[in-house]
Amino acid sequence: MRRQATKAEIRLWQRLRNRQLEDTKFRRQIPIGAYIADFATKEKRLIIEVDGGQHGIAADADEARSRELAKLGYRVIRFWNGDVLKHTDGVIEAFREALIGIND
Repeated sequence: MRRQATKAEIRLWQRLRNRQLEDTKFRRQIPIGAYIADFATKEKRLIIEVDGGQHGIAADADEARSRELAKLGYRVIRFWNGDVLKHTDGVIEAFREALIGIND
């Protein structure tokens, strides 16, 4: 079941939607395998996860999830909600660098 977006997810979506970042099509709350990715681009096979405090205690589960998504051909990058809210431009730059580093 898809959940309501957090403030951090809303802020990121405003910067990712409509091909604003490296002319890449992102989708939000997209099913991939058995999981729902916060944001993903199928064309670049990149998933962006925005984690809240509950993920600090679920690090093993997050790592297992990332491994499963990697088996499907996706690279997963994660940021904390607080980082997204306090350092949005830096987070977006990290996404840009990740996209540039992906071969088409």
